[in-house]
Amino acid sequence: MLEYAQKLKKIKVGVLFVNDNINTLKDEDEFKLSIMAGVAQEESRKISERVKWGQRRRMEQGVVFGRNLLGYDVKDGKLSVNPEGAEVVKLIFHKYVNERKGTHVIARELKEDGFRPMRVKEWTNTVILRVLRNEKYVGDLCQQKTYTPDYKDHCKKYNRGELDMVYIENHHEPIIERSVWNKAQEILAERTLTDEQKSRHSCRYWCSGKLICGECGSRFVSRTKKLMDGSIYKAWRCVKAAKHGSRKTDFNNEIIGCNNISVNEKVLINATGYVLNLMKVNKKELISEMKKEISNVYSNLAAPDIKSLEKELDKIFKSKSILLDRFLEGVVKEKDYKIKNNEYDEKAEELRAKIRNKENAFADAKRQARKMQDCIDYVKQYLDFENADEHLCGEVLESITVFSNGVLEIKLKYAPGVRLKYTVSGRKENYKAVFRII
Repeated sequence: MLEYAQKLKKIKVGVLFVNDNINTLKDEDEFKLSIMAGVAQEESRKISERVKWGQRRRMEQGVVFGRNLLGYDVKDGKLSVNPEGAEVVKLIFHKYVNERKGTHVIARELKEDGFRPMRVKEWTNTVILRVLRNEKYVGDLCQQKTYTPDYKDHCKKYNRGELDMVYIENHHEPIIERSVWNKAQEILAERTLTDEQKSRHSCRYWCSGKLICGECGSRFVSRTKKLMDGSIYKAWRCVKAAKHGSRKTDFNNEIIGCNNISVNEKVLINATGYVLNLMKVNKKELISEMKKEISNVYSNLAAPDIKSLEKELDKIFKSKSILLDRFLEGVVKEKDYKIKNNEYDEKAEELRAKIRNKENAFADAKRQARKMQDCIDYVKQYLDFENADEHLCGEVLESITVFSNGVLEIKLKYAPGVRLKYTVSGRKENYKAVFRII
């Protein structure tokens, strides 16, 4: 509040506090305002602590904080079963536990059957997982899953062990029997990847997360199948097409699916290798030009001279300290103290800005030089090859946008993008892909 009041004052805009008779344009009111602001902030902190304490006690008494959810209505701090939503919850648990269906399949089937989720646009595997993991459906209540660390910004964070949660068993009428609930948790534990497995599979394929659908903007996902001769055929397909098939309108009159084609992985590898070969021709010339640029950057690269500025800043701090001592001793009047102290603050801020500018300029130059050196390393390391492989393509590939007319837009790291048109001949297990730049 004080910061904004001072900024407004510099442009001749005053803030008038009617109840407290304070005008920020008056010098004598600034000191009074800072004292009252500090008192108000401390009072806000105390209120926040009291509210948190009160909420904690009410949670321990079983009062429900929150809003309606699928299967339950929340009113006056109590949960009551919503019959319509409860049937959907039972259906989800039945499909997951008894029919052993996955969360993606359950989400798709609920959407096809016309069921509507709460507070979200459509059913997804994440929504299904939240239902399966929500302890309220077995009659238990867990609260304090989130908390507010700072009373000033009111930003909530997930409770990762910073505070003890409040857990009450058999708190309200359950929708799911405890035996079914326990079985669902066992299946979830079996299917959930460990941290080690997540790290191993996060970049499972060389182009994971790098294939973009040129028709709808979604990501491509991998699809594999076993051929008659025992070999594995691997292709990539738009995730919307994989989930919903061709482009159409659902019961909510929303467009789902995608008409884009699937792409054989061999096409993607060969296309990336084809682009790398195009770059290989100009490798020496490219490296020579880049070395010249790096030399120019390094020739102008010198550590910023900020020692003199830091000395001036130290002098200002010492002067402020002396001024404060004289004010407390009564040698300097309050009005004179404020004027002189503001002058010191303005000079100090100017010096800090100069130091920051010099340090930022130096850091930018260093980053530019490092980036260009990395570029040279990439060119040297990855353009000396005979045949493209998954590891090589994964290292140099930035993204591939796939269009339904057989066009691939390939972007490599530290290189311009290339658009290729490809045609494929032969059977899936033994074919040739021909590329040409468009």
